[in-house]
This record gives sequence, C-alpha cells and structure tokens, in this order.
Amino acid sequence: MCGIVGAVAQRDVSEILIEGLRRLEYRGYDSAGVAILNNAEIQRVRRLGKVKELADAVSESPAPGGIGIAHTRWATHGEPSEINAHPHVSGSDIAVVHNGIIENHEALKQQLSAKGYEFVSQTDTEVIAHLVADHFKQTNDLLKAVQLAVKELDGAYGTVVMHRDKPEELVVARSGSPLVVGKGIGEMFVASDQLALLPVTRQFLYLEEGEVARVERTCVEIYDVDGNSIDREFEESTVQHDAGDKGPYRHYMLKEIYEQPTAISNTLEGRIINGDINSEIFGVNASDIFDKVEAIQIVACGTSFHAAMVTKYWCESIANIPCHVEIASEYRYRVSYTPKNALFITISQSGETADTLAALRLAKEKGFMASLSICNVPGSSLVRESDLAFMTRAGAEIGVASTKAFTTQLTGLLMMVVCIAKQKGMAKEQVSQLVASIESIPGEIKHALEKDSLIEQMAEDFSEKHHSLFLGRGDQYPIAMEGALKLKEISYIHAEAYAAGELKHGPLALIDHEMPIVVVAPKNELLEKLKSNMEEVRARGGQLYVFADKQAAFKEESGVKVVSIDSDHDVTAPIIYTIPLQLLSYHVAVIKGTDVDQPRNLAKSVTVE
Repeated sequence: MCGIVGAVAQRDVSEILIEGLRRLEYRGYDSAGVAILNNAEIQRVRRLGKVKELADAVSESPAPGGIGIAHTRWATHGEPSEINAHPHVSGSDIAVVHNGIIENHEALKQQLSAKGYEFVSQTDTEVIAHLVADHFKQTNDLLKAVQLAVKELDGAYGTVVMHRDKPEELVVARSGSPLVVGKGIGEMFVASDQLALLPVTRQFLYLEEGEVARVERTCVEIYDVDGNSIDREFEESTVQHDAGDKGPYRHYMLKEIYEQPTAISNTLEGRIINGDINSEIFGVNASDIFDKVEAIQIVACGTSFHAAMVTKYWCESIANIPCHVEIASEYRYRVSYTPKNALFITISQSGETADTLAALRLAKEKGFMASLSICNVPGSSLVRESDLAFMTRAGAEIGVASTKAFTTQLTGLLMMVVCIAKQKGMAKEQVSQLVASIESIPGEIKHALEKDSLIEQMAEDFSEKHHSLFLGRGDQYPIAMEGALKLKEISYIHAEAYAAGELKHGPLALIDHEMPIVVVAPKNELLEKLKSNMEEVRARGGQLYVFADKQAAFKEESGVKVVSIDSDHDVTAPIIYTIPLQLLSYHVAVIKGTDVDQPRNLAKSVTVE
C-alpha cells in the first residue's frame, strides 16, 4: 500500500526522496508528494497520478534542502486528489506523511477544530499534523509532541513528522504499519520498505510496535510505548533489488513469470541435501515443534490464501495432519477453537499484511503451540514475531498480481509438509520420492513456459468477454481460484472459480456460448470425473479452454481448445499448472490494454484492514 521515504542529510535530498518513491511504485498508489525544508520554509509539492508527474513538478520548481519526507498515497479516507495527497501540514510549521488508518480521526478532528485548527482535506492523516502541532506548542520538543500525539491515536500508523524549527531531525512512530531506518555516512533515511533505500544504504534497523524514534544525521534515539530508551543495532541487508530493469520483457509481471524457475531454484538452494530436507531450515526448534504438531491452522489473504488451501490438501494427504485454512480478516473477528498442539501458520509475501499480522497476534493470545511464517521479506513484522520462519527467496516482486511469490510459497509449504511427515515417521523411500518431485519443479516450470505462444493465441478469444469460469478438482481447485483471481486482477474480466463437481449446483445456469470455461486437468484419480463435468459444460454450449496433462487424452475440437502441460508428479502439479493460468491472464490483459503491473484500485502490500 502507501509508500514512505524520508531523509536527513548534509546534501540535497530531493532526488533521493523521488527515487525512493519510484522504487515503491509497485505497492500501488494514486498520488504522490514531497515536502522539503528549504531555507527554514517547508516547500511542499503534490501531484495526482504517477511519481513521474511529481518528479516533473519538482524539476520545474526545485526544492533544495537536506531534510525532507515523501509519500505515495493509496486512497482510504477521501478520493484520490491533490488536496488529499501527502504530505499534510499544520500551518507552515509541521509536515507529516502517514501509512495506515486513524480510526478515531472524526473525534480528534472535532476536538482540534474547536481549538481553531483548520482542516482542508478529507483524510484522517491531517489530524496527526494538527495534533502534533498542538502538543509542540506546549513542549517545544518534536519527539515529546509525537509521543503525546500517538497516545491519542486509535488505529494503525507508520508516520514521519518534520518541523521547520527542527531542521536536524525527523521523528517517526510505528503502530501496525512498518517503518525502517537506514544509516548512511553522516546521514539517515527512513522508509516503509527497505527497497526504497537500497541505492543509498545497506544498514537498517526496524521499528517495533509502539516505538517512536528521533532520527538525526548521525544518530537514532528509539523509545518504547512507555518512553523507555531502546538500544538496537543496525543490520546489514542482503536483499537484492532486482526490479529496476524489465530487461527484454514488456512488463514486470511477464519478467516475474519467467523468473520462476530461478526463483524456485533459489528457494531450494541449500535446503535439500543428498535427497533430504532438514527441518531446521524452518528454525532452530522446528524439529521439536513438528514432532509435537497434532493440528495446523493457516491464515492468509488473497493469493497467499490460495497457497494455504493447496497446503491443506498436502497436510492431510501426505502428513495425515488435520489442517484448517481461513482468510485472516475473517479469523480475527470470530470466536474460534484452538486445537491441542496446533501450529499456527501465516503466509504473506510482504510480511506486513495487516489482517494476517493481527491474526498472528491473536493466535498468541489463544495459546497455539507455536507459529510459523512463510514470507519473502527478511526482517518483516511477521518474520520477527513468529517462532519459526521460512524465507521464500522469490526476490523483489514488482507486479501487483503475484506470480513468483505464489509458487515459491507453495514450494516452501510443500517442503514443510514433507518435514512434518518425516517427523511423524514417513518411510525414507517415500520421503526421497517427494523430495525428488520437489527438485523437479524448476525444470517442469521451464517446460510449461514453452507453451507461452499457444496460450497467447488462446487469449485472443477472451478479448471481448465479460465473464469466465475456472474449474478444478482436488488440489487443483485452489489453483483454479488463483487463475480466476489473476484474470480479474489485471484484465478486469469478472472471473469465478468452482470445484468442478459443484457445476450442477448452480453455476450451470450461467453457461452459454459466450462463457469461456477454463479447466485445469492433470492426470490423477479425479480426471474421469472432471471429464464428466466438462461434458456438462459442452452440452450447454460453453467454450472450454483446457490445460491438460499430455497423457489425459484430450482432443481439440469444436468448442474445446487444449494446451498440453508436462507434469510428472501429482504432488507438485498445482505449482506447475499455475504457470499457464498466469500466462493466460497476462496475455488477456495485454490484449485489453489494461495496466498490467499496476491494475486499478489495487495495492501490492495491504497494510491496512
């Protein structure tokens, strides 16, 4: 979601701030702005639209200065507009950027308005600026003013504040929305994502829940929620920002689809040795925890939820462990049962998904035996707050519609299931077979990518369609759900997924010759039943687009188009069949002329409810 960048240095920081925003564009946004302290005056520039619009405006009206803050906004309170864009100010003294939602902003707005503060935007963020200004009048200390202000805020925030009378410091505060501090040589930076700062530093520290910090050129003072001083060392980041160059690809999404063999090879590197997987790749106590696990609860959102649903099939068929899967935003708001010796698993590409993080914190209160995070971002909140963690090593994913993050999550989750099964006494021969199938994933994905040109031709049939159904059975049903999500995300075609056996229970009413039906059909024990479901579609004039195993004996004929997929292992088939669905969605979106990498209304990292 929204992106934050800040800097305090002896050099001009405007280019650093703008470049930081560019590197956060993948998160999704509708406006951008910057505020720089220039000759004791806060110079603010805001623009609706892309960061390029802001960069052009700053070039036309340069804002030199050694301290500043910048922001890309994704609208929550108030429509996308220049007046609602960040930074927000209080008079000419204070500028603020903010990620999150202030739930009690209406009550605070009334209190502050009664004191004479004027509100000019529709946002909840503006209350922070005026609230800090009000406390600064009493304290003449920006740190203390922010500490007092955040005690009055209900909701989530990652915020950075600057004051024109304090030209050597930024004050930052975090509750539910991530912030990182980066250290340069005689300069400091802040951001909502370390990727924004990699051009200027590799040294980072992360703010924890409830902390407030004063950031100066040569030092950082951190205080907990009670005002106690905290000592924390900077850490060297190993993250590689590989997203700045699309190379020969037209879009980041296509680049990331084609990166999947390499990404999964990175996921496996050093984790499979001599045909075996050591449980300790999930954490130093993983073996003991896996040995005691009697049940699994997984929570996730969006694409990660689909990975969780596939994992349920694996847990119960391979490890013989009951597994319950739930959307994080639903789990956290209902009364639920905590099984004995249950492992709580969270899945998130960013590790900062608000609902998933809140669900983890709730799980700790509910007495789960242990927690495990499957994540792509080292140092993220989920990773830091979980007992065990597995880094997927997908690399930076810029396209909003997740591709390689999803397949690397599935690969890591399958490795986890195998480790649990091994701890529960699975025979070595069976473990070896499963590990061999995992090792084959990169090669099988390469074969699936060879079907790209056929899929591109198939995509032409979707260019004028408004609705589509995706069908799968067993562990392919969540893959059908993922395929439908991809199509609706980037092409804006309404797409729904069904377990194929449910067709006769309602969805058949939708089918006619205008309705494309996408089917994933690996050769497994459900294939014949799936074929029967497909005949139900054909009998009603539906147009079938089938991704089928080469041995499944499907023939292309009137109303049926087939792309053969090579998948030699049933257990890994969900991962392999994801690839053609990604390619189909991509090519349909290109044909329709939509913004593939930054689809409308969506954000990469959802850090609010």
